Formats: sequence, structure tokens, C-alpha cells
Amino acid sequence: MVQPLPPPAALPEENAAANAAGEEALSEEEIAAQKARYDLPEGAHRSLDRIGVLTPGRLGFAPDDFGNQPGQFLAALMKETRAPVTSRWASILLRRALLSETDTPRGINGADWVAERAWLLLRMGEADSARLLVQSVDSDRFTPRLYAVAMQTYLATADPAGLCPLSAGALRTSKEPGWDMTRAICPALSGDQGSASGALNQAQRRGVVRGIDYRLAEKVVGTGFNARRSVKIEWDGVDRLTAWRFGLATALNVEIPDALYATAGQHVRAWEARAPALSAARRLPGAEVAARLGVFSNKALVGFYSQLGADGDADGEVADRIEALRTAYTAGSVGDRVRAMRTLWRDNGRPDYVGLIATARAAAALPVTQVDARDAANLVAAMLTAGYDRSTLRWTSVARQADGDGAGILWALLAAGAPTVAVDISDSRLSSFIDEEGEAKGRMLIAALAGLSRMDAQKAAALAQDNGFQLAPASRWARAIGQAAARGEKGSVALLAAVGMQTAEWSRLPPGHLYHIIAALHRVGLDPEARMIAAEAITRA
Repeated sequence: MVQPLPPPAALPEENAAANAAGEEALSEEEIAAQKARYDLPEGAHRSLDRIGVLTPGRLGFAPDDFGNQPGQFLAALMKETRAPVTSRWASILLRRALLSETDTPRGINGADWVAERAWLLLRMGEADSARLLVQSVDSDRFTPRLYAVAMQTYLATADPAGLCPLSAGALRTSKEPGWDMTRAICPALSGDQGSASGALNQAQRRGVVRGIDYRLAEKVVGTGFNARRSVKIEWDGVDRLTAWRFGLATALNVEIPDALYATAGQHVRAWEARAPALSAARRLPGAEVAARLGVFSNKALVGFYSQLGADGDADGEVADRIEALRTAYTAGSVGDRVRAMRTLWRDNGRPDYVGLIATARAAAALPVTQVDARDAANLVAAMLTAGYDRSTLRWTSVARQADGDGAGILWALLAAGAPTVAVDISDSRLSSFIDEEGEAKGRMLIAALAGLSRMDAQKAAALAQDNGFQLAPASRWARAIGQAAARGEKGSVALLAAVGMQTAEWSRLPPGHLYHIIAALHRVGLDPEARMIAAEAITRA
């Protein structure tokens, strides 16, 4: 039998806020506390001039961190950004920026400003964060755009009941079929089956929605009090997965075929990861995607595996991984812990990124010991997935003596990811790294070290040119992120960093983009995030 993982209190902890860059998402208790801030007296209204849920004391950005940029310009950037973005750490940073209690920019309605932030969060896979933002605006101040995004948000969180308080206002301004269907869904959920059935029949006659979309709504109505409808959902002939289909099917615990998930982006799998109606076994594919995208932290991922193990629903391979994770955190000997981590990393030469995330705290808690260079590199890479950068400093002595397979990666991760310059960064060492690991990783390392100002500027420019790219800004985007950094606008820099990372594969990210992103983050004081993105690039390129 698979033993449950240790509870979070038993796992090694570090001060993530001081140690790195706020990798953790909000806990349920913190979310409740944020919501409680908005329990205002009857008739009171929340201002639209400054909206968000993270304050500077809670790792949020300052109110003016988007500077004096026009609201329509920032909104256009958000609309046009293809998410999820390349880097997990860039996504974590962007989430912080979008959730921060920032001033509403000039030239845009505050509710529309919230709508664009929430819409981008949804496309990043951050459904719960999007809901927090949507709920930070009073319902009588919603705009048509915010109503549209709210519909997507409550479907992404598989919470059709959340649409009901907004239904009356939305029906006055929106012709979206989903809002029309709330005429049937909301009475059913409150026990008024007569009104629900009448509205459902009327919607069917008018052809508001058809086929699978109608049957899912009919099944939701059938779950209400005193309902007498029994509806079977069949996916034959359905060729794509929409938010409506995902949200209602997931709320109903109706299994969605994998082939349909393949028609949607990875962000939809991340929505699945937090769906409360689904078992942990059903959420497994989504949980691993959520970890890779940055929606799940190390703590959330380990907690998920613990729940999956406790439920007893894991199949053989997954059960073995859960057992290995338990051993990685609790085994009595260092050797047993490292061997268990290797199981989770799968390919020691190119470790599974989710496996690295899962073992981050276990790696950080491990005493420095004699391991081969490849294991040491993977331990450091694992720590940096969760921002345990200070813990990596203990491994610099190993890096100085390491040779053979993995020694170059270990050195590069410490050169770019450690909080201080911890290893020798010389021309010969850099040349050896490029020879050993290839030009792709070499270019990323040059870009990272140049952006972090860990090498002489002239030397960095010459090395970049010798390796096929340039550091000088050669595009409107590069100039924009540099100018935002010069003005000290952390929010604008975080957003423009995501704009510069609109590719699914690290192999397609230009090293020049990485340089401008890291340099801008470094300049505005987001050095921990810059280093984590640099380490991620070296690990994943």
C-alpha cells in the first residue's frame, strides 16, 4: 500500500518571500482573507480607481507600477498576448502583476481594466486568480466586457452557480447565449423547478443553444432540487471543447474525452487541476500541466500527490511515483532520497520538469553530500524551480570540484541562479560549457549572465555576436521593455516580459529576448525573478 505523503508541516520550509520570488499561489485561507476585505456595508461601493487583491505587503506590486501608460495600450497588450507563455517563472511573475492592487490606468474604465487582467489570467490557466479579480468589482458596476469575462471565469472554475448573482444585470446588456441559459440554470439551483423547466423549454424552442450545449444545461437543471430530468451526455460528433462544455461537464463530474482536451490549449488542463467536483485521479493530467505552467507551486503539487495517494485511486506507475516522492522527503539516508528523486526525474540527463518541481523542497533540505555532477545539477535545478536560491549556495563547493557529465550544467545554474556570484565566470569556463552542452544552452547562458550584469558589458556583446545574436535592442518590443525598466515600472516590465515569451517551446525563444527580459527585471529590482527565469532557461532550453 502506498503510504500518504507527510503533511505540509513536516516538509522542509524556507522563507519563500525572502528567499526568492513568491512562487507560492494564495492558499484557501489567504483567498478567504482577501475576500473578507470586500465585505462592505449595504450601499457601500468599492472604488474602481485601484483594484486588486495583492498589496505590497503580500508580494504585490506598488499601485503605480504600470506607470503612466495609457489603459488602452496595456489592455491591447493583454488581449494580444498568446498565453500560456514560455517560462513558468515569467507566468508566476505576471500573475503577481495582474493580481496586484494597482491604479487603474488613464483612458480605461476600471471594470474593463479588471476584465482584461482576468481574461489574460484565464488564458494562463489561472482560473481561481481570475475569479478573485472578477469578484473585486461590485456587480452593479460591471461593463459588457466584464460580464463576458465573468461568464468565462465561472465556467473555467466549474462554478455555474457563480453566474447567478450576475444574471439579471448581464441579461440587460448581453446577448450571449450562456446568459440566456442562466434563466433556466439559476432557478433550478435554487429549487424553483417550475421556472427552470419553463425557461429551458423556451430556450429549446428558440434554439438558444443546441446539441451538447443544450444537453449539458439540461443536465445542470436536472441536478436542482425536486428535479425529475435524467440526461445522458454523449460526446459523439462533438469536435471541440469550449468553456461552456468544460465548465458544465466538469461541474457535473461528466468525463471529457482526452481527444477533446487536445482541441483546447494547455490552460484548460490547468483549469481542470483545481476543479472541486473531480477526484484527484481525474485531475492528475491537469495538475501536472498546472505545475509546469506555474499555476501549481511545489507545495500545491506535493499536496496534490498526497491527496491522490491517500485516496488510493492511483494506478501502478503513478502509485510508484507517489511512493518515490514520499521517500524523497522522508527516507533516513541521503542515498535513498537521491535515488527516489532520480525516479521522479525519469531521464537524469534531461530531467522531467514536473519531477524537478515536485522534489524542490526535498532537494533544498538535503545536506551537501558526495553525489555525481549530474545528480548535483538536478538537485540545484529542482531547488530553483521553487525559488530556493539560497540553498543552492551550499553546493558551490561541489561545483568547483565536479567534472564529467552534468558538471557544466551545475556550474551554469549556479552562475546564473545563485543570489550572489558564487562560481568563477571566466571566458574559458564559458567556452567549455558551450562545447559540452551545445550552442542553444550556451546562447541562453550568455544572455542570462549579460542581463544580470554578471559579465563585462563589452565582453558580453562580443560573445553574443560570436554566437549568432545581439544584445542591442532591435525591435519595438525590446525598446519598450527597456524604456519601461528605465522608468521603474515593474508591472509594465512583467507584462512586456510575457509579450516577449509567446512561444510554447524554449528552443524557439530568441536568446536576445531572454537578455532583454532578464536585464529589464534586474534593472527594476526583480532580480530573484530574473535569476529564476535564467535558471529555467538553462534547464529547459
